[in-house]
Amino acid sequence: MLYFTCGPSQLYPTVKQHMLAALNSDIGSISHRGEAFHRIFQTAQENLRKLLGIPKRHHIFFVSSSLESMERILENCLIRKSLHFVNGAFSQKFFEIARQLGKNPATIEAEWGSGFDIEKVRIPKNIELVAITQNETSTGVALPVFFIHELAKRHPDKLFAVDIVSSVPYPKIDFGLVDIAFFSVQKGFGLPPGLGVLIVSPKAAERSSYILEKGLSAGSYHSFPTLLPKEKDNETPETPNVTNLYLLSKIAKDMLEDGIDRIRKETDEKAAIMYSFFENSPHFSLAVKDSVFRSP
Repeated sequence: MLYFTCGPSQLYPTVKQHMLAALNSDIGSISHRGEAFHRIFQTAQENLRKLLGIPKRHHIFFVSSSLESMERILENCLIRKSLHFVNGAFSQKFFEIARQLGKNPATIEAEWGSGFDIEKVRIPKNIELVAITQNETSTGVALPVFFIHELAKRHPDKLFAVDIVSSVPYPKIDFGLVDIAFFSVQKGFGLPPGLGVLIVSPKAAERSSYILEKGLSAGSYHSFPTLLPKEKDNETPETPNVTNLYLLSKIAKDMLEDGIDRIRKETDEKAAIMYSFFENSPHFSLAVKDSVFRSP
C-alpha cells in the first residue's frame, strides 16, 4: 500500500531494513544510560546537524512530539506575550496552547489557504516570542523561508520559533536567525510516530535560565535547563523512544548519502508535476490560489 496522508506519511524506503537491524541488535532493550545509547544519541545529533545545517552551538533536544515542543517553547521562552501567525489548524494549535498556558498570546491572521504580506506585518514592542508555522499541514500553505529570515532580521530583539513539522528536511533554515525550530519524525523523515526534535539556540536557552532566575516556572522534566546537562552526556532526562531515535540516526545518514540538494531538487520536480496536473485539470482546482505560497 501507498499512503498520501500528511502524517504519518509513507515509511522511508530504508526504514524496514533498519528496523530489522534494530530488532536483531535488540536496540529496544538497551539502557538509555549506557554507552550504546550514548552512541545512538550522538550519531543522531551529528547526522541532523550535517543534514539541516544546524550550528554546533545550537542544542538538539529529543522529546515526544511537536505538540510537546510547542508547550516547551512557550514555557521556557516566554513570560508575558507571544505573537502567532495563524493561517491553519496547526498554527492555531500553537496559539491555543499559549492561551491555555496563560501566556496572553496575540495573533496575525490570514485566511486559510493564504500566506502573509511581509510589508503589512507589524510586530508590537511588547512581544517576546514570534511563532511561525512554515508549512501549514492543514492547508498546504508554505511560507517562503525568506519571509521568516527577513522578519527575524527586522526584529533581532525577539525570539523566533518556527514549526517545520511537515516540510523538514526541505526548507533551508538559517539557524543564525531562527532561535527555535521543531518537527516530528513521522512526516518528512518517513518514520513511525513517537519522537519530536527541538532545536534551540543559546539565546533561547539563556531565556529559559532567566525565567528560572526570576522565580517563574519553565516546566519540569523537559525544561531547557533540565535537558541541557543530559544533552551534554548524550542522554535524555526520561527513558526515550530509543528505537525511533536509532531509526532517525539511520534515515538522516541515508538522506546525507542521497544529498540534501538532490532531495530538494526532486521535491521541486515532483511538486511541479502535481501542481501542473491540478492547474490543467477540468475537474479540480487548487485551494492555495497564490503560487508563492503553495507548499512543495
